[in-house]
Amino acid sequence: MRRISKLTRVAVGVASLALAATACGGTSSDSGGDGGSKEDLGLAIAYDIGGKGDQSFNDAAYAGLKKAADEYGYKTADIEPTEGETDADKEQRLASLAKQGYNPVIGVGFAYGPAMTAVAAKYPDTTFGIVDSVVEGKNVASLVFAEEQASYLAGVAAAKATKTNTVGFIGGVDIPLIHKFEAGFKQGVAETGGGKVKVVSQYLTQTAEEGGFSSPDKGKAAAEGQIEKNADVVYQAAGLSGQGVIEAAAKAKVWAIGVDSDQYQQEALAAYKNYILTSALKDVGGAVYELAKSVEDGKPLTGVQTFDLKVDGVGLSDSNPEYAKIAGLQDAVEKAKAGIIDGSIKVKTE
Repeated sequence: MRRISKLTRVAVGVASLALAATACGGTSSDSGGDGGSKEDLGLAIAYDIGGKGDQSFNDAAYAGLKKAADEYGYKTADIEPTEGETDADKEQRLASLAKQGYNPVIGVGFAYGPAMTAVAAKYPDTTFGIVDSVVEGKNVASLVFAEEQASYLAGVAAAKATKTNTVGFIGGVDIPLIHKFEAGFKQGVAETGGGKVKVVSQYLTQTAEEGGFSSPDKGKAAAEGQIEKNADVVYQAAGLSGQGVIEAAAKAKVWAIGVDSDQYQQEALAAYKNYILTSALKDVGGAVYELAKSVEDGKPLTGVQTFDLKVDGVGLSDSNPEYAKIAGLQDAVEKAKAGIIDGSIKVKTE
């Protein structure tokens, strides 16, 4: 297949994330096609910590895989991570998928960086993709997002929704990627609340190995602590741990703000949906699908592919009817979105 090296911005609608609502469970699976020959093998994804069923980041990736499988009728694979795995384990997983003939092969999460660097060089005829990291390689597409922009909009919503003038941010792991979420959120709160709204921040762990992205109990405890400090809106960027944040918010009857997928629509969170004000969307599913489509079209995407507000690669959901009932919230979010797109609002990343 011929490849293109020119950076390409792909317009991806956040609506594809709704497919994640049907993604549940946490086991590896194949779907679509009869898989009888190498030519039938299509998209394969290797999940990040938390795996399928997180109702967030990984399930958004699965939505893209399912869309590709339904459209192209080929065999796909989605493989779970293992607890305490090493870079060598990730490398073996990616290499196995490429050797079997899957194309493209996508690592969901920055943790796949070192493994993908090694494996992509060994399989030059396979297109690889990595979400949330930049990996150099002629056959690698780096799928990155402007998380800070969606988080800024979440901050605007939080500042408009709070009645106590205290809101919370809970990050799964204290790393640069999650700092982008926090920075955008704090800026949105500050510039909307006129300095009157306080943000209480907390990270669950220092490393992913400690369970920051995979421990709902840690998320629940952190949210309960912030609610005790008078926070009545809590925004989480914590993967599977975010489910505990949402549960705690619902129990206390305060607002939660979801992340990555539209968590108001997630079946597994239905018991808490009335307290999910909105979600900062990140169209991982759309990015995964677009890479699969480019390979199917014979023009694989390579290089850095940036998904921001301009191309609807990030955004803010409005599925909860209560979102429209909060005075000034919708107008403030739309004004902020326009400002970010036209460049009059510069959103910080740290």
